[in-house]
Amino acid sequence: MKTIRIKVDDAGVCVVSAAPHISNEEMLSYVHEKRDWIARHRAERIGSPSYIAAHASKKEIESWRSVVKACVPPLVAEWEQILGVKAGTLAYRNMTSKWGSCQPSTGRVCINIRLALYPPECLEYVVVHELCHLLQANHGPKFWGLMDKVMPDWRERQAKLRG
Repeated sequence: MKTIRIKVDDAGVCVVSAAPHISNEEMLSYVHEKRDWIARHRAERIGSPSYIAAHASKKEIESWRSVVKACVPPLVAEWEQILGVKAGTLAYRNMTSKWGSCQPSTGRVCINIRLALYPPECLEYVVVHELCHLLQANHGPKFWGLMDKVMPDWRERQAKLRG
């Protein structure tokens, strides 16, 4: 690192990092200069699903689980027919770094319950993504070609999860 970097994390915390030769005074001055930027990004984060998830109660988390558990089986049934696959066990977890996972060898599909905080098309995208892994285990060109074929707008749906 050659300069000073400021990041506002998902919890709304401002993280400052700098090269070893940067003094504390320089860092404080830089942070002071960027205070409007920091405030704007903190406000954006505080209203985001990732912030809400980081500060959720156990009751809220369980309500997400209920919503996702109710929505996923009909989506899986619909997309199993479209893709010509059969999922195995469906699992639901509160994950911080993945939206879903699939074990092609067993057919087990795990869905992140935090998807309850996003528009329904995001949940459908993750379900389709994981079911496509039953046909293509990795994220190679054939996998993305399959996604393009069955869900042409997958990129827009994915972008909503990254936003």
